[in-house]
Amino acid sequence: MTFRALHQQQEPLIICNVWDVPSAQLGEKLGYKALGTSSAAIARMLGVNDGEQVLFSELIYLVKRILSAVNVPLTVDIESGYGRSSEQVANNLLQLARLGVAGVNIEDSRVTTVSDGQPPQRVLQSGQALAKVIKEVKHHLCAKGIDMFLNVRTDTYLLGGGDNEQILADTQARIALYQQAGADGIFVPGVMALPDIRAIVNTTDLPVNVMCMPGLANFTELKACGVKRISMGNFVYENMLGSLATTLTHIREQGSFDSLFQ
Repeated sequence: MTFRALHQQQEPLIICNVWDVPSAQLGEKLGYKALGTSSAAIARMLGVNDGEQVLFSELIYLVKRILSAVNVPLTVDIESGYGRSSEQVANNLLQLARLGVAGVNIEDSRVTTVSDGQPPQRVLQSGQALAKVIKEVKHHLCAKGIDMFLNVRTDTYLLGGGDNEQILADTQARIALYQQAGADGIFVPGVMALPDIRAIVNTTDLPVNVMCMPGLANFTELKACGVKRISMGNFVYENMLGSLATTLTHIREQGSFDSLFQ
C-alpha cells in the first residue's frame, strides 16, 4: 500500500517517529506501517536545538542511512523547509524524493531571533506566505514527476495567541489556505480537546494528523473524531532517555551491572 493510501484507511495511520537506524528498524520490526523523522529528537541527539540547527546535509545523511535499513515508507520533518524561497524548498524536497522519501512535514512557524540579546523563539509565520510556498513547491514537484505527500503543519495550538475560539478560527483559516494551495495532509500538533479536533476534521477534506501530548485522547476516540494520522513527536525519544537515566543511576548507586541483566 502506498504512503498516500495509508491515510485513507478506516484505522488511523500511526507514525512511528524515529531518529536513527536502530529506532527505525525497531519500528518496522514491531509492525508500524510508516516511519517519520522527528526534527526535535534528531537535534537533541546531535546536541543542538530544534529549529533547523541540524544542517540539511546532516539530515540527508541520516535519511540515507535510515532508508538503507528499512522497507516501509519514510516521511521527513523538514521544519520550515530549510530555505527562504520556494525554489530552495523545492530543491530540498527533490533531494529527499530522489533518496526515496515518501513525504515531508513542513510547518508555518520558524525559530528566529526576535530581539538582540534574547534567545531564539518559535514564531508563527504568515499563513498566506506558506500557502504561496506550498503552491510553488507543488508546481516544481509535479513538473519533475514527483509524487510526494506534503503534510502541512500549523502551530497555532502550540504557540497560542488569543482565546481558544480565536485559535480554532485561525487554525481553520490556515487549513483552508493550505488545502487550496495543494497540501496533501494537515498536521495540528498541540490540539487536545475532542470538540476542537472534530471541528478541524470537518474543516477539510484532507487527512488530519494530531500528535502525542500528555492527556491526548486514545486512538479509538481520535478515530471517532475522524483523525487519519497520529504521530509521536519526540516523546518516545525523551522517554528512552528517561529509561537510560534510570539504568545509569542504578549502575552507579548499586556499584554493579546487575541491573542490566535482570
